[in-house]
Amino acid sequence: MGKYVKHARRVYLLLVAVTTLVLSITTAERVNNSDTGGLYWSTAKDDGNFSGKPEGEESTATLNELDEYDGGFSSLDGMLQWAIGHSDPAKLKEKAEDVQNQSPDELKRRQMEIKDLVEKLRTPSDAQLMRTAIDDLNNSSLPIDDHYRALQELLILVEPIDNANDLHKLGGLSVTIKFLSNSNTELRTMSAWILGKASQNNPVIQKQILELGGLIKLMEMVKSSLPEEAIKALYAVSALIRNNELGRESFYAEAGVSLLQDILGNSSIDIRLRRKSVFLVADLVESQIESENKVELPFFSNHSFLKSVVDLMSSNDLDLQEKALVAIKNLLRLSTTEALVLKDLCGLDDALKRMKEELQQLMSDEIISDYAEDIERLRTEVEIIFHQKLVKVRKC
Repeated sequence: MGKYVKHARRVYLLLVAVTTLVLSITTAERVNNSDTGGLYWSTAKDDGNFSGKPEGEESTATLNELDEYDGGFSSLDGMLQWAIGHSDPAKLKEKAEDVQNQSPDELKRRQMEIKDLVEKLRTPSDAQLMRTAIDDLNNSSLPIDDHYRALQELLILVEPIDNANDLHKLGGLSVTIKFLSNSNTELRTMSAWILGKASQNNPVIQKQILELGGLIKLMEMVKSSLPEEAIKALYAVSALIRNNELGRESFYAEAGVSLLQDILGNSSIDIRLRRKSVFLVADLVESQIESENKVELPFFSNHSFLKSVVDLMSSNDLDLQEKALVAIKNLLRLSTTEALVLKDLCGLDDALKRMKEELQQLMSDEIISDYAEDIERLRTEVEIIFHQKLVKVRKC
């Protein structure tokens, strides 16, 4: 069930709720004309709002505004209060007068009809929506469009951590990972996106995806010649191994650093993929520095790998340059990173000087000057750390 279908149902439920409200008020008036302390008609001083609370209390309607992004109303009561606060009291009163002459039996019958309708149209829970989407994915007889729509729905539904944690219980992780091998690139891409979103800062899902072999399939997808597929796959890989030691170990075991180096060293690859790759390098090195396991990994000191990172500083993309600086800063903090290698074989000293000249020119541009100044501060910090490390080497 798509987002707009759910929204349409909610709008219709509002209309039903208002009708139910009118019938309830009319019935109450006919049974007992005394003040019950419950709902009452608003007056002119209420600015035309029909309030379900006595004067002086905060309107529940204000707290339950319709919000498409958050999925609408959390309860039928919230929906009723919204309907009350956003209805024309004159029209509601007119409707009440129209049905006032109906018999109690007729009113009761109408109420039962509306109650049955509300039950039939009641918005399903997230778990029910997930189960429906997963059933569609497991139905191989459905066309590609239906599978794609089901994946789109899962992408939205797995964002809350509780929903993500239910994904595997409902069979959703297995079928999503299965779709990583689908012949249709759009289905593969959407599946990778779902896995990435579900595993962000979620060790439970990270562990489950790793156990189901999802990481290896995602790493294969990163090599895709189709930019969107590769980008979403790398996004998922990053989310899967971030703050997850077992995930990082699996990534290294599958030659993950070499995979990143191939991307960084290929200027013809989509710039977005290169940005994500060098950002992941910085994150991996940061994790290594903070890890309780002080055994540093040799591939981070590999000369070719270091050069592929330093060469990014020559890019004409400022965002890529900034991310490269962050990665170099972290690499300089590793004891295994040799300052002389960075200077003589990678040309870091010259690269820092060239970048300084370029940034000075950009700082005269009002549009980009602030960003250029931020990068210059970072560049200066890297330069200081680099020269400090060079001095230590020369003293030895």
